Amino acid sequence: MKLVSLFSGAGGLDLGFEKAGFKTVFANEYDRKIWSTFRANFPGAVLDERSIVDIPASDVPAAEGLIGGPPCQSWSEAGANRGIEDHRGQLFYEYIRILKHVKPQFFLAENVSGIISSRHRGAFEAILEQFGNLGYRVSHQMFRASDYGVPQDRDRVIVVGIRKDLRVDFQFPQPVGPAPTLRQAIGDLPPPLPNPSLSARIDHPRVPNHEYLVGGFSSIYMSRNRVRKWNEPSFTIQAGARHAPLHPRAPRMQRVGVDAFRFVPGKESLYRRLSVRECARIQTFPDDHTLCYERIIDGYKMVGNAVPVNLAFHLATAVERCVGKARRRRSTRRKSHGSAIGAVGR
Repeated sequence: MKLVSLFSGAGGLDLGFEKAGFKTVFANEYDRKIWSTFRANFPGAVLDERSIVDIPASDVPAAEGLIGGPPCQSWSEAGANRGIEDHRGQLFYEYIRILKHVKPQFFLAENVSGIISSRHRGAFEAILEQFGNLGYRVSHQMFRASDYGVPQDRDRVIVVGIRKDLRVDFQFPQPVGPAPTLRQAIGDLPPPLPNPSLSARIDHPRVPNHEYLVGGFSSIYMSRNRVRKWNEPSFTIQAGARHAPLHPRAPRMQRVGVDAFRFVPGKESLYRRLSVRECARIQTFPDDHTLCYERIIDGYKMVGNAVPVNLAFHLATAVERCVGKARRRRSTRRKSHGSAIGAVGR
């Protein structure tokens, strides 16, 4: 089934859907620093580089599905938290505008957990109402990515709409088991290369994008422990390079006060940020998913903003199961109708 992908980023959502049998034919991404990455991994898709607000709906092709995660900073409790009052939060309405034109069999939208907080409840319910008014039966649910083969804490809200005329009920996927551990995710990787620069990328001779940012740690970063052990899943992979979790080789940080931690004295050399590739592994990108960037901070950003591939795959499988049921039912009806016509002719 063909997909239109909005706010595509590095393609985590697209890759999960392609693994489930879908194919992205049209994508939109406004950040020029991500264009090379998307094109390298989805050469068959048309990539529209304009801001979504500048794309006429008539330029978007027909497709069976529409997927995408409108920018989440406006809804994040750790970020601006301005919701629909922020221009980025209003991009949800651009998603709705494209949906109204394409009229796909289904849509899937992803956002941060803050979108369903009491602060934003009214705006979120208004968005859901608009989806319903366009002829979709809408479901939403909070997902913990670690329940779906993703080795990290990551809570996200998923909204799925199935066109009402298909007359099928959508069921979100059930958890698939305990979270993978950091050892399972990154334990086989060789030592990465340190990168003390915010600009130039350093190429690892064996593993692509296996470099980590060197530099100081802010008081905000040092306000809590940032080390998870080998037998645990990672903390959430964020979009900021300086906020990357620490590698599990280091001991847990020591509390020294209210919202204040330190590295264990004498062990300071063990503390380093996860590399870009380690973060990508934790986001369940395969190593052959090319990450093209000139500055290391852009590598961290595109990885941290992505939807984990494994979570996307399980969601896509559930969607395919649902719309596939409708497709098979229509096929059966056509065959039955054809048989009936043939019987009358005889």
